[in-house]
Amino acid sequence: MRKLQLLGLMLLAVAMLAMPSGASAQIAVGISVHIGPPVIPVYAQPICPGAGYMWTPGYWAYGPDGYYWVPGTWVMAPAVGLLWTPGYWGWGGGGYFWHAGYWGPHVGFYGGINYGFGYGGVGFVGGRWNGGVFAYNSAVMHVDTTVIHNTYIDRTVVVNNVNRVSYNGGEGGLTTRATAAEMQAANEHHIAATNEQMQHEHTASTNRALLASENHGQPSIAATSRPGQFTGHGVVAASAASHYNSANNSNRPPSANNGNRPNNAATMNRSDRPPSANGNSSSNSFHPNNNTQHSNNTPSNNTHASNTHSSNTTNAPKGQSHSENKPQQHNESKPHEKEKPH
Repeated sequence: MRKLQLLGLMLLAVAMLAMPSGASAQIAVGISVHIGPPVIPVYAQPICPGAGYMWTPGYWAYGPDGYYWVPGTWVMAPAVGLLWTPGYWGWGGGGYFWHAGYWGPHVGFYGGINYGFGYGGVGFVGGRWNGGVFAYNSAVMHVDTTVIHNTYIDRTVVVNNVNRVSYNGGEGGLTTRATAAEMQAANEHHIAATNEQMQHEHTASTNRALLASENHGQPSIAATSRPGQFTGHGVVAASAASHYNSANNSNRPPSANNGNRPNNAATMNRSDRPPSANGNSSSNSFHPNNNTQHSNNTPSNNTHASNTHSSNTTNAPKGQSHSENKPQQHNESKPHEKEKPH
């Protein structure tokens, strides 16, 4: 028995060493999965229920019956000046480990995952604290400006990012590493998820409709306006653009070029964390008008989706959901020219 305990501790130590820099403070001990989670679903953001509510994006959690979706929701910050750093799955020690999210004065590393609505992979651009009041960037957050007056518009942070891979490292995972600013944020004083957030996750774990094996990556409850309220007004379903392909989630060690970094063009004007050497800020993949998660097919060497979980998307008019799979282009042969007389 003692040998098994020692072996478990050794594996955990190896996993922590294999994680991206600055990430070990978030690791959740005892949760190791050999198959990566599905891609992040495409869904619209419910309207903010009132001033002071903070958006916490949805994520894939793991239970006895496999991966299940924890809907994104609006929650109150535990204290003034705190921002939410989402959790993420990271490869290490022969499996995927969950790095729990936390509240802190700055947004730290969350694996480069494009959770959307201000969380484009690096930092957060959905709002900022002005003194003791949180101001919302209505270019990326769904707020009623006739009710909530602490808003501003910054469309410079809206950058197309087609990658919706939901884990870092491993086969097909993102290769994003923590920046100096993110490592600094990881060493700050943190507050764990609130009781409301924990109860929200527990409620999701008891709903079989949220299992990936049941919804195939398209949860009918993708987001809610308040934590724990999974029925009625304010519940948003995933669009048909998302999919779940478990066949490509193979248990293979990471390769040198197995993922994609977030679009660095979106790293301007970030005010939610300490300045870094390059002064970069985060990206965002949501349209400012309808606050629905979009994936535009913008040419970039940083936005090629991996073969495991993400594919190209088609451009659609505003206000419509984008389908994930781009129609295949067929090479049609040109008609034969008429034969010239000999």
